[in-house]
Amino acid sequence: MRNLLAIARREIRSAFSSPVAYVVVSAFLLVSGALFFWTAFLAGASSLRSFFAVTPLVLVVCVPAITMRLVSEELRSGTFELLVTMPVRDLEVVVGKLLAALAVIGSALAMTLLYALTIAAIGDLDWGPVAGGYLGLLLCGAALASIGVMCSASTRNQVVAFILSLLLGFALWLADKVSAVVPAALGPMLQYLSLDFHFANLARGVLDSRDVLYFLSLTAVALYGAVRALARRHA
Repeated sequence: MRNLLAIARREIRSAFSSPVAYVVVSAFLLVSGALFFWTAFLAGASSLRSFFAVTPLVLVVCVPAITMRLVSEELRSGTFELLVTMPVRDLEVVVGKLLAALAVIGSALAMTLLYALTIAAIGDLDWGPVAGGYLGLLLCGAALASIGVMCSASTRNQVVAFILSLLLGFALWLADKVSAVVPAALGPMLQYLSLDFHFANLARGVLDSRDVLYFLSLTAVALYGAVRALARRHA
């Protein structure tokens, strides 16, 4: 646990000492702020429905930019070889880097709570869907960050890690949307694999253990993939 937290602290300091985290968080807030403005003032709705409808796709694009350098930069610069000589397990490395990515994602999401407080001050806001939506965003962010860490552990090239993570995240987001054009037997499977389908349930304020289990399982599988990728590096 001590090694894990040390890695997480190091990565958090590194993230917030570089412009990447600030650029990604700023881009996220710019898009989410535009959605909030449309919902609250132009559409006149006292809800965050539009914000939650699009934010998973925004995370699909933004999270790979946060995670692309977490492992690939160490592989490229040679510092990974130094890291593995220390008494630290591969699982501690990937979970520590995941926690650092979640710190950046959580910081961005925390800033958007101002939107909910603003709507609550000027209208009647249903806090059930809001709480479910933010829980879903955190789980979604964790799953996408785990995929990003796995992709980053699989290559020395940050751009390749970004593209791989983006494609995998987009495929998961798109899965249920192509169910209408595939054989009917594949429809339920694609729906279950869909990141957006499970998030939408939580954003409606419906806390179903199956949706939570989906995100936790996806996170665990991606972390396992990252551990295996690192194991091959020093086998």
